[in-house]
Amino acid sequence: MTMALQARLTITGRVQGVGYRDWVVATGRRLGLTGWVRNRGDGSVEALIVGEETAVGVMIDACRHGPPLARVDAIDIDPVDLDILPEGFTQRPTT
Repeated sequence: MTMALQARLTITGRVQGVGYRDWVVATGRRLGLTGWVRNRGDGSVEALIVGEETAVGVMIDACRHGPPLARVDAIDIDPVDLDILPEGFTQRPTT
């Protein structure tokens, strides 16, 4: 059994008010990933992505561009090691 790769992304740029979270959910589901995405009070978007290594890599690359109206300036990627993995791919409230 393959271990799931887990990463927390913080995406900065013009990523709020442009459909970025909906796009992340749709893209994550299409890639068979689980996790969540939410807006942050500082204007960034935070996402937790969990899945097979190749799919996580594809998702990170996709997040560097985002949906058409977004402008991604930077992505900070932090590996995480969760004991309880999320089910499905969802949006969470802004923090």
